[in-house]
Formats: sequence, C-alpha cells, structure tokens
Amino acid sequence: MAGLCEGGNEPPVSLKANKLIPHSILRIEMKTNMDGSFPTALYFDLSPIDTDSGIVYGAIVLLGLYVLIILEITPRTLAAMMASTMSVAILAAMDERPTMAELISWIDVETLLLLFSMMILVAIFSETGIFDYLAVYAYKVTNGRVWPLVITLCSITAILSTFLDNVTTVLLMTPVTIRLCEVMELNPVPVLMAIVIYSNIGGSITPVGDPPNVIIASNSDVIEAGVDFNIFVIHMSVGILCVAFTTYLCLRFLFRDISTLRYTEPQDVRELRHEISVWQRAAASLSSYSKDEDTVRVSLLKKVRRLANELKRRITTGSIAVDTYKTTLEELTALYPIRNKVLLVKSGVSLLFVVVLFFLHSVPNLNLSLGWTALLGAILLLVLADKREIEGVLARVEWGTLLFFASLFILMEALSRLGLIDWIGRQTEAVILMADKESRLAVAIMLVLWVSALASSFVDNIPLTTMMVRIVTNLHTELDLPLQPLVWALAFGACLGGECPS
Repeated sequence: MAGLCEGGNEPPVSLKANKLIPHSILRIEMKTNMDGSFPTALYFDLSPIDTDSGIVYGAIVLLGLYVLIILEITPRTLAAMMASTMSVAILAAMDERPTMAELISWIDVETLLLLFSMMILVAIFSETGIFDYLAVYAYKVTNGRVWPLVITLCSITAILSTFLDNVTTVLLMTPVTIRLCEVMELNPVPVLMAIVIYSNIGGSITPVGDPPNVIIASNSDVIEAGVDFNIFVIHMSVGILCVAFTTYLCLRFLFRDISTLRYTEPQDVRELRHEISVWQRAAASLSSYSKDEDTVRVSLLKKVRRLANELKRRITTGSIAVDTYKTTLEELTALYPIRNKVLLVKSGVSLLFVVVLFFLHSVPNLNLSLGWTALLGAILLLVLADKREIEGVLARVEWGTLLFFASLFILMEALSRLGLIDWIGRQTEAVILMADKESRLAVAIMLVLWVSALASSFVDNIPLTTMMVRIVTNLHTELDLPLQPLVWALAFGACLGGECPS
C-alpha cells in the first residue's frame, strides 16, 4: 500500500507495505506548511512485485535468450518466443498476470507494419531482375577492372539498402556477384564481405534500412523528441558518409596487392582438387563388410589416383585455360536481363511514392506514420502489379522475423515490469554521474555508442536495440540529458557494430 502527497516544497511521501496483515488498518497522516489548499493523490497496490527477485529472474531469462541466439541452439524466433513466454509466466507467478489485451498493447504494431510492408515491396521488386541487371551493368561500365567493379557493386548495394531491407539486398546481389567473380577469376569471399559491410553502412542512413533503426525510429519517446524521417537522415548521413570513405580506405589498404583478391591457383586446378576430394569422401564412406563394397572402393581409389596424377601434371606443366568459365559481356547480358520491364516501372512508381511520403513525414497536417506510409505503398504496388494470386507474395514475407520482433516487444515490457530495465538504467546512470555535470552528455554518448557496438558484435543487435532504446529514454528522463544525441549514438553503435561476422 502506498500514499502520495504533493504540494509546496514538501517532498513526496510514500509508504509501502509488501506484506499485509489480514483485517489490519493503516492510518496515514499528511502535513504541509502551505497556507492554501493543494491537490492530493493517493494510490495503492495490494500485490507489488518484489523487484529484487524480479531483477534476478529477468536477468536469467535475458541471458538465456542471448545464449540460445549466440550458440544457435534453437532458431532465434523460437528462442524469443520461449523467452517472452517465460517472462510472462514469471509475472504471473508474482501475481502480475497480464491480460491478453495488455500483451497485445505491448507489441509495437507500427514497427511490424513497416517491416511487413517493406517485405511486400521487396518481394515484388525482386521479380523484375533489376538486382542482377545492375550488377552486370557495373561490370560493363567498369570494363572489368577489379577495384572500380568492387566499389561500384558496393555503392549499388549501399544505395539499395537505404530503402530496402539490407539482408534481402545482399541475398539478391550475391548470385550475380559470384558469377562476376568467376568471370574475372576473383575470390568471391572478400568481394561479398565488402558488399555486406556497405549494405549495413547504407542501411544505417534511414529509419527503414536496418532493423535497429526501425526499432529506434518507431519508439514513441523518440518520436516525441522530434526525430522524424528527415531529421534521422540528415543527422546520420554525415557520419555514415565518413564511415563509408574510411571503410574504402581500409579495404584499399587491406587489399593493396590486387593479387590477394585473386585465387592462387587457376580455376581448372581448383575444380580438379574439389573433384578429388569428392571422390575421396565417397571412397571413405564405404565399409569393408562385403566384397561388392570393396570392389567399388578400389574403383573409386583408382579414379582418385588418376585425378591426382592429372593434377600433378597440370601443376608441373602449367594449367590449361578453360574457356567455358570465361563468360563474355554479351552472354552475361543475355543471362541477366530485366525480366519484367512493366513491373519494374510499376515497382519504381510505388517505391518513389513511399520515399516521397517518407520525406513528407514531418509535414504537420499529414499525420502519416512510417508504417502506414509503407503499407500504402505496398497496397499501391499490389494494385498496379495486378497480383491475382497474392498468396505467392505473402509466402515470401518473413513471418518468422515479424514473430521474432513481436516476441521481443513482449519480452522487454515484461523485463521492464520485473525491474531489470530500470536496474540496468540505474547502473548506467551511476557511471554517468561519476563524471562532471558538463561532461555527462559526452560520457553518456560514448557509453551508449561503445556498449551497443561491442555488444552487437557478439549478440543479435535486434534484441539489444530493443533493450537499449528503453535505457536511452530512461537516461533522458532521469538525468535530463538531450535524447537526440543518445539516439544517434545508439543507431551508430547497433547498426555498425552488427557488421561483425558474428
């Protein structure tokens, strides 16, 4: 039970009784030195949560979620569902059982709507073949030169990732990139790694390019602080452009010897080594329990010896050029055309419609959120594309990802009610308060930036951002620090820290 008195210079008076005696009477006497009357509020809670135990239980659940995701014991969607269910069960065990209406209210529908709509747009947009065409066009305009081609592919990926989901963009760019590397006899691994890095860099600029940004930009406290689409892009673009240029310099230094991007052996030699390993594994998989299996294994080993001799001969005398792996520009153009030009125009119109509304998001009387704007664009594209069988498009929506986000929202709200989020915020505040008053904002920015960046290198940055955005808003409320600098620090840390190949 608790009573609250507010007025004059008197501090609020609060009384808590965690254990109530049956048929007991609690008397509360309030005094003030004010001459006039003042409003008074009294509230009580018959079954308050024991936050000391709640913090421990919440920490165990959160740690268990990260262990399941990092070690990939279960799919991350299932891990989030298990953690959110466990957190709700803990609340119920502590006499704070939420109703179904409360659980639904905990889910940020705005974020899910934005993700769902962008998935619809990308699913239809990918049918046009534009991603493969742009990669071949990059090969054409660079005349097959290595570094101009790599930078052009990275730039195309970064630009596409500003408004399209960066993971989907990389998946669509990967097949033709590997094919181009085969044509130029390049090792595709470093090229693909560069594309992944620039995809994250490009997706960090806008609120819709990277899932952490979606979570940050959809937070109600962040929106109330004046962070709309335009403000987000303006503040993030300057730093992201510096990061992109610095990353380019690092890549040029790392691969300053262009031969490191190429295979050390000719392609036909690599193919022959792979074929030998396949035959060897086939021979090793056979047992010696029957005469037939012995005969087959002997035949396979003879094949391996013949191939090994051929490999030795090629290494000694020189590799034979294999023209079948040399694909001309005309063949690439014929292999990766624009598959549906009419659909490309319709997709371009819909995407332009969405982008324009995104930038008009801050117009006072428009009152369109990012989620509803994206949904309008998705509906427009479905109408223009005349998709009579919408089930095919819906099948390409990543429902597991949407369920993952919904589970995280429930989990974080439950952890907040258990007291864990407030406890982490208090520890963060304690570190910040150790600095001088003039330096607290700088300390808070560095703390949020590096904690989110380092943690995102090892754990999934989506649940981390879901937790950190609550901590950031708490810092703004409790320490009266400006919210926007903390938001930019979190966005940089969570997005760029997530580039590490964890």
